[in-house]
Amino acid sequence: YNVSDMKIITVIGSGLIGRSWAMLFVSGGYNVKIYDNQPGQSTKFLSLRKQLVELEEAHMLRGELSAAQQLALLSSYDDLSQALDGAFFVQECVFEQLEVKQSIFHDMERFVGKDVILSSSTSCLVPSKVFSKVQNRSRCLVSHPVNPPYYVKLVELVPHPETAAAVMDTTHALMTKVGQAPVLLKKEIDGFALNRVQAAIIAESWRLVQDGVISVKDIDLVMSEGLGMRYAFIGPMETMHLNAPKGLEDYMSRYSENITRILSSFGPVPDFCGEAAKSVINVSVMVTELPCSVLIKCHLSPQRAIQYSI
Repeated sequence: YNVSDMKIITVIGSGLIGRSWAMLFVSGGYNVKIYDNQPGQSTKFLSLRKQLVELEEAHMLRGELSAAQQLALLSSYDDLSQALDGAFFVQECVFEQLEVKQSIFHDMERFVGKDVILSSSTSCLVPSKVFSKVQNRSRCLVSHPVNPPYYVKLVELVPHPETAAAVMDTTHALMTKVGQAPVLLKKEIDGFALNRVQAAIIAESWRLVQDGVISVKDIDLVMSEGLGMRYAFIGPMETMHLNAPKGLEDYMSRYSENITRILSSFGPVPDFCGEAAKSVINVSVMVTELPCSVLIKCHLSPQRAIQYSI
């Protein structure tokens, strides 16, 4: 496919992620057909219209088209075959339950041509399980967005073991065209890339609080005022490369012993739900004390204390 020549994309599911994908695709000039057979679809569709208008008023609307032009590209369906008619790309956004996703992809395959790309938004289910009931798995992949997709551009493209290279290339081109930042995983792995890195950070943050090394508030500051500020601009590999005179190899020759020593002290996966976890979970932090309080003060009362679990 030449993604510039294709016109119709179908989004399966009108929840938060489905609406976000729809907004992204119409911003790129595509006709988007949203399918959802659950009650309340019309209300969600009206919410989407409201969002686009508000984004335009705030000068935050993506793409070159006006809100009215983008809205004209949207349509909603409760009939699956009608929603899929004419689409070259399908983005699934149903509940994060394996059986539900397997069922919808099995149903979809009956209504689409052999070249239509079938993509899932799953955040952690590997493609070999999601697409196990699909006959032609060469056109299947995961396109995992980061919430909220309209503002966070990363999309992880994860292949099924049988996914054709052309399908990965076409999806990469599509995501780039609508302004996202796609990354290609060479093979499937539990948690993909982002959630594996995130899980490592969550585990060590939790462990440091649970072991009495640091407070909940301060471990968040370690990220928001330290690592997060750095990694918002350059990744870990580039950081290491730039932090030694002769690049990455030089960095490792200098610091790998320290890194290995620290890693060896990490210990087992923390207990996130048992008795030991209460020291982390039962921490009340005032909204005004949170690093993000400036962003949320217009939505929450300053007097409201929240249960704050990393």
